[in-house]
Amino acid sequence: MADAAQPPIRMNKKHILAPSILAADFTRLAEEIAACESSGADWIHVDVMDGHFVPNITMGPFIVEACKRVTKLPLDVHLMIEKPERHLEAFAKAGASGLTVHVETCPHLYRTLQHIKSLGCRAGVALDPGTPSAAIEAVLTEADLVLVMSVNPGYSGQKFIPESIAKVRDIHKKLDVLKSSAWIEVDGGIDVETLPVMNDAGATVFVAGNAVFKHPKGTQAGIKSLRSVIASD
Repeated sequence: MADAAQPPIRMNKKHILAPSILAADFTRLAEEIAACESSGADWIHVDVMDGHFVPNITMGPFIVEACKRVTKLPLDVHLMIEKPERHLEAFAKAGASGLTVHVETCPHLYRTLQHIKSLGCRAGVALDPGTPSAAIEAVLTEADLVLVMSVNPGYSGQKFIPESIAKVRDIHKKLDVLKSSAWIEVDGGIDVETLPVMNDAGATVFVAGNAVFKHPKGTQAGIKSLRSVIASD
Protein backbone atom coordinates (compact mmCIF):
# COMPACT_ATOMS: atom_id res chain seq x y z
CA MET A 1 0.00 0.00 0.00
CA ALA A 2 1.10 3.58 -0.64
CA ASP A 3 2.14 5.57 2.45
CA ALA A 4 -1.01 7.01 4.03
CA ALA A 5 0.96 10.12 5.01
CA GLN A 6 1.88 11.03 1.44
CA PRO A 7 0.64 14.34 -0.06
CA PRO A 8 -2.92 14.41 -1.42
CA ILE A 9 -3.28 12.79 -4.83
CA ARG A 10 -5.78 15.37 -6.06
CA MET A 11 -4.90 19.01 -5.72
CA ASN A 12 -7.19 22.01 -5.85
CA LYS A 13 -5.47 23.69 -8.78
CA LYS A 14 -6.57 24.35 -12.33
CA HIS A 15 -3.14 23.47 -13.73
CA ILE A 16 -0.46 21.06 -12.59
CA LEU A 17 3.21 21.33 -13.58
CA ALA A 18 5.05 17.99 -13.40
CA PRO A 19 8.77 18.08 -14.26
CA SER A 20 10.01 14.78 -15.72
CA ILE A 21 13.21 13.63 -14.04
CA LEU A 22 14.06 11.65 -17.18
CA ALA A 23 15.78 14.86 -18.35
CA ALA A 24 17.41 15.65 -14.99
CA ASP A 25 21.09 15.38 -14.09
CA PHE A 26 21.09 12.11 -12.12
CA THR A 27 24.40 12.97 -10.47
CA ARG A 28 22.48 15.81 -8.77
CA LEU A 29 18.99 14.31 -8.65
CA ALA A 30 18.15 15.40 -5.08
CA GLU A 31 19.24 18.96 -5.89
CA GLU A 32 17.28 18.97 -9.15
CA ILE A 33 14.11 17.81 -7.40
CA ALA A 34 14.60 20.35 -4.60
CA ALA A 35 14.95 23.11 -7.20
CA CYS A 36 11.67 22.02 -8.81
CA GLU A 37 9.87 21.98 -5.48
CA SER A 38 11.14 25.39 -4.38
CA SER A 39 10.29 26.94 -7.76
CA GLY A 40 6.62 25.94 -7.91
CA ALA A 41 6.39 22.44 -9.38
CA ASP A 42 3.29 20.50 -8.31
CA TRP A 43 4.22 16.87 -9.02
CA ILE A 44 7.42 15.01 -9.92
CA HIS A 45 6.98 12.84 -13.01
CA VAL A 46 8.89 9.53 -13.09
CA ASP A 47 9.15 7.69 -16.43
CA VAL A 48 9.61 3.94 -16.09
CA MET A 49 10.71 2.09 -19.26
CA ASP A 50 11.51 -1.58 -19.73
CA GLY A 51 13.31 -1.81 -23.08
CA HIS A 52 10.41 -3.86 -24.50
CA PHE A 53 7.32 -1.68 -24.81
CA VAL A 54 9.66 1.24 -25.52
CA PRO A 55 13.29 1.02 -26.68
CA ASN A 56 14.85 2.73 -23.67
CA ILE A 57 15.47 1.29 -20.18
CA THR A 58 15.18 3.64 -17.22
CA MET A 59 14.31 3.49 -13.53
CA GLY A 60 12.48 1.16 -11.19
CA PRO A 61 10.86 1.31 -7.74
CA PHE A 62 14.18 2.10 -6.06
CA ILE A 63 14.30 5.48 -7.85
CA VAL A 64 10.73 6.23 -6.76
CA GLU A 65 11.74 5.37 -3.21
CA ALA A 66 14.76 7.66 -3.45
CA CYS A 67 12.62 10.51 -4.78
CA LYS A 68 10.14 9.95 -1.97
CA ARG A 69 12.90 10.53 0.57
CA VAL A 70 13.87 13.94 -0.83
CA THR A 71 10.54 15.59 -1.69
CA LYS A 72 7.07 16.15 -0.33
CA LEU A 73 5.65 16.51 -3.84
CA PRO A 74 3.38 13.75 -5.21
CA LEU A 75 5.22 11.26 -7.42
CA ASP A 76 3.49 10.78 -10.77
CA VAL A 77 4.77 7.41 -12.04
CA HIS A 78 4.31 6.62 -15.74
CA LEU A 79 4.73 2.90 -16.46
CA MET A 80 5.84 2.47 -20.06
CA ILE A 81 6.30 -1.26 -19.56
CA GLU A 82 4.80 -4.56 -20.59
CA LYS A 83 2.60 -6.37 -18.03
CA PRO A 84 2.55 -3.39 -15.64
CA GLU A 85 0.09 -5.22 -13.37
CA ARG A 86 3.03 -7.30 -12.10
CA HIS A 87 4.75 -4.24 -10.68
CA LEU A 88 1.95 -2.04 -9.31
CA GLU A 89 2.37 -3.03 -5.68
CA ALA A 90 6.14 -2.46 -5.76
CA PHE A 91 5.76 1.08 -7.09
CA ALA A 92 2.92 1.90 -4.70
CA LYS A 93 5.00 0.63 -1.78
CA ALA A 94 7.96 2.73 -2.99
CA GLY A 95 5.86 5.89 -2.65
CA ALA A 96 4.06 6.53 -5.94
CA SER A 97 1.11 8.89 -5.60
CA GLY A 98 -0.21 8.02 -9.05
CA LEU A 99 0.38 5.10 -11.40
CA THR A 100 -0.34 5.45 -15.11
CA VAL A 101 -0.44 2.44 -17.42
CA HIS A 102 -0.73 2.23 -21.20
CA VAL A 103 -3.84 0.95 -22.92
CA GLU A 104 -1.52 -0.73 -25.42
CA THR A 105 -0.05 -3.00 -22.70
CA CYS A 106 -3.12 -3.81 -20.61
CA PRO A 107 -5.57 -6.42 -21.94
CA HIS A 108 -7.55 -6.14 -18.68
CA LEU A 109 -7.38 -2.37 -18.36
CA TYR A 110 -10.48 -1.88 -16.22
CA ARG A 111 -9.19 -4.39 -13.65
CA THR A 112 -5.73 -2.80 -13.68
CA LEU A 113 -7.14 0.66 -12.96
CA GLN A 114 -9.19 -0.76 -10.10
CA HIS A 115 -6.09 -2.47 -8.72
CA ILE A 116 -4.18 0.83 -8.79
CA LYS A 117 -6.95 2.51 -6.82
CA SER A 118 -6.99 -0.32 -4.28
CA LEU A 119 -3.32 0.48 -3.60
CA GLY A 120 -4.22 4.05 -2.67
CA CYS A 121 -2.86 5.62 -5.85
CA ARG A 122 -4.36 7.81 -8.55
CA ALA A 123 -5.22 5.57 -11.53
CA GLY A 124 -4.08 6.84 -14.91
CA VAL A 125 -4.37 5.51 -18.44
CA ALA A 126 -2.01 6.59 -21.25
CA LEU A 127 -2.30 6.66 -25.04
CA ASP A 128 0.53 6.51 -27.55
CA PRO A 129 0.39 9.06 -30.41
CA GLY A 130 -0.92 6.41 -32.82
CA THR A 131 -3.67 5.18 -30.50
CA PRO A 132 -7.11 6.80 -30.92
CA SER A 133 -9.00 8.15 -27.92
CA ALA A 134 -11.77 5.60 -28.60
CA ALA A 135 -9.42 2.92 -27.23
CA ILE A 136 -9.98 4.12 -23.65
CA GLU A 137 -13.60 5.26 -23.89
CA ALA A 138 -14.88 2.18 -22.04
CA VAL A 139 -12.71 2.88 -18.96
CA LEU A 140 -13.01 6.65 -18.68
CA THR A 141 -15.38 6.31 -15.74
CA GLU A 142 -12.62 4.46 -13.85
CA ALA A 143 -9.72 6.77 -14.73
CA ASP A 144 -8.49 9.53 -12.42
CA LEU A 145 -6.13 10.75 -15.14
CA VAL A 146 -5.75 10.39 -18.90
CA LEU A 147 -2.24 10.85 -20.29
CA VAL A 148 -1.92 11.83 -23.95
CA MET A 149 1.57 11.26 -25.30
CA SER A 150 2.56 14.10 -27.60
CA VAL A 151 5.78 12.32 -28.66
CA ASN A 152 6.56 8.67 -29.26
CA PRO A 153 7.43 7.28 -25.81
CA GLY A 154 10.99 6.25 -25.11
CA TYR A 155 13.31 9.25 -25.12
CA SER A 156 13.37 12.79 -23.77
CA GLY A 157 13.74 15.76 -26.12
CA GLN A 158 11.64 14.61 -29.07
CA LYS A 159 9.64 16.94 -31.29
CA PHE A 160 6.05 17.70 -30.34
CA ILE A 161 3.41 15.89 -32.45
CA PRO A 162 0.69 18.44 -33.39
CA GLU A 163 -1.95 15.75 -34.00
CA SER A 164 -2.05 15.18 -30.23
CA ILE A 165 -3.88 18.49 -29.80
CA ALA A 166 -7.08 17.15 -31.38
CA LYS A 167 -6.86 14.03 -29.21
CA VAL A 168 -6.72 16.12 -26.04
CA ARG A 169 -9.70 18.13 -27.24
CA ASP A 170 -11.68 14.94 -27.94
CA ILE A 171 -10.89 13.43 -24.54
CA HIS A 172 -11.84 16.68 -22.85
CA LYS A 173 -15.24 16.54 -24.51
CA LYS A 174 -15.73 12.89 -23.49
CA LEU A 175 -14.87 13.65 -19.87
CA ASP A 176 -17.23 16.62 -19.87
CA VAL A 177 -20.09 14.41 -21.01
CA LEU A 178 -19.32 12.03 -18.13
CA LYS A 179 -18.98 14.97 -15.72
CA SER A 180 -15.62 13.47 -14.79
CA SER A 181 -13.05 15.33 -12.71
CA ALA A 182 -10.17 13.31 -14.21
CA TRP A 183 -6.98 15.15 -15.04
CA ILE A 184 -5.85 15.35 -18.68
CA GLU A 185 -2.07 15.08 -18.74
CA VAL A 186 0.20 15.78 -21.71
CA ASP A 187 3.76 14.55 -22.04
CA GLY A 188 6.25 15.22 -24.83
CA GLY A 189 7.67 18.41 -26.27
CA ILE A 190 5.92 20.59 -23.70
CA ASP A 191 7.49 24.05 -23.48
CA VAL A 192 6.43 27.70 -23.34
CA GLU A 193 5.05 27.48 -26.90
CA THR A 194 3.19 24.15 -26.79
CA LEU A 195 1.86 24.39 -23.22
CA PRO A 196 -0.68 27.17 -24.03
CA VAL A 197 -1.91 25.22 -27.06
CA MET A 198 -2.49 22.09 -24.97
CA ASN A 199 -4.09 24.19 -22.25
CA ASP A 200 -6.55 25.61 -24.78
CA ALA A 201 -7.37 22.05 -25.91
CA GLY A 202 -8.27 21.06 -22.34
CA ALA A 203 -5.09 19.68 -20.76
CA THR A 204 -4.66 20.26 -17.02
CA VAL A 205 -1.36 18.50 -16.19
CA PHE A 206 1.81 19.39 -18.09
CA VAL A 207 4.86 17.11 -18.04
CA ALA A 208 8.04 18.90 -19.06
CA GLY A 209 11.57 17.53 -19.23
CA ASN A 210 14.03 19.51 -21.33
CA ALA A 211 12.07 22.75 -20.87
CA VAL A 212 12.83 22.45 -17.16
CA PHE A 213 16.12 20.63 -16.69
CA LYS A 214 17.85 21.80 -19.89
CA HIS A 215 16.82 25.45 -19.56
CA PRO A 216 19.86 27.63 -20.34
CA LYS A 217 19.45 29.47 -17.05
CA GLY A 218 18.93 26.38 -14.93
CA THR A 219 16.15 24.23 -13.52
CA GLN A 220 14.56 26.95 -11.40
CA ALA A 221 14.36 29.27 -14.41
CA GLY A 222 12.77 26.48 -16.44
CA ILE A 223 10.06 25.95 -13.84
CA LYS A 224 9.42 29.67 -13.50
CA SER A 225 9.12 30.19 -17.25
CA LEU A 226 6.47 27.46 -17.55
CA ARG A 227 4.71 28.66 -14.42
CA SER A 228 4.54 32.17 -15.86
CA VAL A 229 2.83 30.81 -18.99
CA ILE A 230 0.26 29.01 -16.82
CA ALA A 231 -0.26 32.11 -14.67
CA SER A 232 -0.96 34.23 -17.74
CA ASP A 233 -3.93 32.00 -18.65
